Amino acid sequence: MPSLLGKKLGMSGIFSDDGVYIPCTLIEAGPCTILQVKNEDVDGYEAVQMGFGYAKDANLNQPMRGHLAKANASAPATIREFRTFAGGQYAPGDVINVGDLFEAGDMVNITGTSKGKGFQGVVKRHGFSGVGGRTHGQHNRERAPGSIGQSSYPSRVFKGMRMAGRMGGKRSTIRGLQVVAVIPDENLIVVKGSVPGAINSVVEINKN
Repeated sequence: MPSLLGKKLGMSGIFSDDGVYIPCTLIEAGPCTILQVKNEDVDGYEAVQMGFGYAKDANLNQPMRGHLAKANASAPATIREFRTFAGGQYAPGDVINVGDLFEAGDMVNITGTSKGKGFQGVVKRHGFSGVGGRTHGQHNRERAPGSIGQSSYPSRVFKGMRMAGRMGGKRSTIRGLQVVAVIPDENLIVVKGSVPGAINSVVEINKN
């Protein structure tokens, strides 16, 4: 199951051959440089470490400079590890492009950090309808959570109770998205449906 790093560019849409409008997400996928290939004997597990994007070389510390020098790679903006590549398939310094891994019709899982929405109440966070009504003294109960606990026993709120709190800003995966088109010349992949994260956020594209 090969994987690639990309940057979410935003949403658009295309028309299929039979005239159906398909909402799509545009992702700038790759090119990604292989920085290190880990194996069972040395590291205890098999993985491929790759970098995506570009960062200022002046911001690197000396250990990272030496690490990148082994792969003869420039400073990446993002570094991630993937354990989904077959061992011995790549070597440090290899560059992977979107056209090397994906084609139209593939099914992918995309992982990103969802948009942070701050501290939200139960109506927005969990879809509660609220206590409702303004009669019989309930003048400010439209968006209230209602009862959350018990009486004298157990006299506490159970863990996991759906309540107000910080919403979003978490690692999220959308599974079973279809690749509508791949544009290798522009390092673009067009995926049917929405993808977690804000515009210009880094996402992981994992092929099923």
